[in-house]
Amino acid sequence: MTDRSNLRLAILGILIFSLLATLVARLFYLQVVTGEEYRVAAANNTVREVVDPAVRGLILDQAGRPLVSNRTSIVVTIDRQELRSEADDGEKVLSRLAKILGVTPDSISERLMPCGTEGAPKPPICWNGSTYQVVPVATDVDAQTALTIMEKRSEYPGVSAKLEAVREYSAPFGVNAAHILGYLGPVTEEQLAQQEGSDAFDRLRKTDVVGRSGLEKFYDEQLRGKPSVTTLEVDTSGQVTGTLDQLPAVAGNYLVSTIDAKLQSVVEKQLVSAVQRAQAQGYPGDSGAAVVVDVRNGHILAMASYPTYDPSIWVGGVTQKQYKSLIKSDSLSSNATQGLFAPGSTYKVVSTAAAGKEGYSLYSDYSCPKNVKLGTQVFRNYESSAYGRISLARALEVSCNTVFYGIADRMWEQAGGNDGTRDSPDPIAEAAQMFGFGSATGIDLPGESSGRVSSRAFKVQNWEAKRDTWCANAVAGYPETRKTDPKLADYFTALDKENCADGFRWREGDALNAAIGQGDTAVTPLQMAMAYAAIANGGTVYEPSLVKAVMAADGSVVERNTPVVKSTLDVPKSTINFLKKTLPGVTSDGSGKTPFLGFPLDQIPVASKTGSAQVTGDKVSTSWFASYAPANKPRYAVVMMITQGGTGSKTSGPSVRKIYEALFGVNGTKVNPSNSVLVDGTPSKKLPVIRPDGTAVTPKGKESGTVTARGASN
Repeated sequence: MTDRSNLRLAILGILIFSLLATLVARLFYLQVVTGEEYRVAAANNTVREVVDPAVRGLILDQAGRPLVSNRTSIVVTIDRQELRSEADDGEKVLSRLAKILGVTPDSISERLMPCGTEGAPKPPICWNGSTYQVVPVATDVDAQTALTIMEKRSEYPGVSAKLEAVREYSAPFGVNAAHILGYLGPVTEEQLAQQEGSDAFDRLRKTDVVGRSGLEKFYDEQLRGKPSVTTLEVDTSGQVTGTLDQLPAVAGNYLVSTIDAKLQSVVEKQLVSAVQRAQAQGYPGDSGAAVVVDVRNGHILAMASYPTYDPSIWVGGVTQKQYKSLIKSDSLSSNATQGLFAPGSTYKVVSTAAAGKEGYSLYSDYSCPKNVKLGTQVFRNYESSAYGRISLARALEVSCNTVFYGIADRMWEQAGGNDGTRDSPDPIAEAAQMFGFGSATGIDLPGESSGRVSSRAFKVQNWEAKRDTWCANAVAGYPETRKTDPKLADYFTALDKENCADGFRWREGDALNAAIGQGDTAVTPLQMAMAYAAIANGGTVYEPSLVKAVMAADGSVVERNTPVVKSTLDVPKSTINFLKKTLPGVTSDGSGKTPFLGFPLDQIPVASKTGSAQVTGDKVSTSWFASYAPANKPRYAVVMMITQGGTGSKTSGPSVRKIYEALFGVNGTKVNPSNSVLVDGTPSKKLPVIRPDGTAVTPKGKESGTVTARGASN
């Protein structure tokens, strides 16, 4: 044999050996290294799950009235396995079914197509569940149609009709509460990805609907319950050969909210009235919010946002047209918890607290001129006139800006003036943070805004974020604007040059604006309500709460929520007492007097502060009215805000008065607690009674007796 032949044989041997070695290594990897994984996969190929969601728990008001309940709906379903056993794959059955339902056969076929298969429509029309699960093809079918289908089973093989629970927004007293309650929607891919690898029987699946906003989202896991899961054994042809396991559904828990439906109805109506009042004065009055909080524990008794929407439109899936309308109207977000607004003069309680902590005399007289001039800028009173020398209490009553300008100016100079650094003292900002401004309140709702406190720290952060843009604009000089308005372009350029160089510097004007709730300060109405509640209760800032207990569908208590303290006002007790003594004067003899003329302040004194926050551009000022009552024994804080609404006294104040009349049972000058919208004239300390059959017992008399929580239990 030649050397060439030997070489060929050697190469061939090496090749064969390499192939054998590769094959052995691959077999080792498949059978030993990943053997368990493939055994599990093989087992899964013979196991299928059929999942039926549990009945979702109810959301009740504090007296037990259902705010969100369930109604029964007749749903027609199709078993595709049985349908395929027909000679024509069920075409005749679908044709007969389409005729009796008043739809086309194609519309039913589309609902039977698995999502992702060729020709399948997009969710939620296509079927996103198990191939072994019956597919719903029609909801809210009338009883006669359902009876016909069930009686003629031979004509409708694989077709069935059953009762299912569907979400219903009960709206007692016409309550909307959309931003509190929220709505349901299909589970997202992100949510499914978060639980990837989980084999828990109650994990989320593609067919699930979950809370997408409000309490429905925040407490979704509690409300959702645990589904019924049936594990089936199937053979290689896909035929069911047996049932391996069956877990029954566990109904979702109930939420007992702190909201009182009757009070919520009053607040919603008064918020709309305030918007209309602004418009009647010639202002746009385009949005607003109102909050009522129990100052003793942080419970939110009512909270409304305008504009709003009908939460029931989400039941069964919102259309593209409806969704576009919601986005255009800007009604999906809550102005109460997510909207950010300049607080105006309602913020002066913060400046007063800062002054007290810094050792300024709260009982001395201060100068209240019509305006003060700093350089080329003039800072004026807005709601107030020139009063000469007045006390700080009177400055709060008449809302004299220039008194607070003077105090802020002294604080700024003591902190170093123009030579101050980012680490220099910032008393008003520090006081604001104690009140809870600049951070989320901690309410049990998703998506809350933290707000913004005008401060040295914010000025630096803002400069670092915008410096590059400012510097670039300063160099470019606004060429497009310069073509039509050279002077405006020069102004913008000069401003950007200044900001580029030292936009981080806390200037005198910044300090003065911060003292009266202007400048960069932005708060939510909820934050303002919690701040005034803290003054009312003596210095405790609570985390606001919308749910006071979670109960099972059989009436047992799962969990009670106790009040949570967020912070305390670290200021002298004398300062809080000064505010508590002074604020009632705003209502009796100050800027809040007009809307409360004729109100029995001798029986129910109301502490308040008005605000008319100026807004940049051509927009009208924001109307604020912040308050609590009774001032001598505080129970409730009420805050209302209307954007582009004018003054707090003329626009928001009258509606705040109506809310207090409803709370205390006021009719003219007479006070009758039995006429209060609250049962027994006070927030309920007891939890509602839930009968074992899932029905909630509600207040007796004209309000209603027992309300059935339909579909509440399995």
